[in-house]
Amino acid sequence: MKTKLYLVAIVALLALMVSACGATTVNQAAQPPLRSISVSGAGTVNLVPDIAYIYVGVHTEKPSASDAVAENNAQTQKMIQALRDFGIDAKDIRTTNFSIYPFDKYDPITGTSTGEKYYSVDNTVYVTVRDLAKLGELLDTVIAAGANTVNSVQFDVADKDAALQQARADAVKDAQSKAQELADAAGVQLGEIQTIGFFDSVPYPIMDGRGGGGAAAEAAAVPIQPGQLTFTVTVNVTYEIK
Repeated sequence: MKTKLYLVAIVALLALMVSACGATTVNQAAQPPLRSISVSGAGTVNLVPDIAYIYVGVHTEKPSASDAVAENNAQTQKMIQALRDFGIDAKDIRTTNFSIYPFDKYDPITGTSTGEKYYSVDNTVYVTVRDLAKLGELLDTVIAAGANTVNSVQFDVADKDAALQQARADAVKDAQSKAQELADAAGVQLGEIQTIGFFDSVPYPIMDGRGGGGAAAEAAAVPIQPGQLTFTVTVNVTYEIK
């Protein structure tokens, strides 16, 4: 008798579970699919740079690793001291690379190995320059002090938060205008915003100084023209449409 009661209870429970699942499936199927429209908007702002970042360094080559390091250390110390004497704060001078590696010497005419083993040492510092009017003079100074590599000059704006905030607001307005235009053309109405994302594009005009001290000296011999930077913000917005 107890066994029959247990079987009846189990069957009733299974029936209840099946009924609940069936009701859930019907409710989900009854919901209409969400119709949406996705657009992109852009906002730009033009600013005059007031700060620069430069990579300057010393490259040395010697048959002895210790000699290459010793010469490099001496030139690098002179270069850093020249930066400090120029007025660059210690916090604005940061070592970004120190490397030493062996290489085989090759005859420049025949292109064959001479059998000599040399060692190359590089020491590079990242310098923040806060007075752009003196940037050209600074490059001349560090080169005279022993720097023979200038990898790049990157211009920036120290305080651009307010400008980027305005660019984001303009980008949202641009996206809304495009969405409304498309909705009017399609004969639908815009609903609530479903998703929104943005991307800040920060430009960095770069003056290359590759090729050793010769290229760096040439770059420093002419006036530095930071020009103007254009910052662009792009937003992607998805609206519900009715």
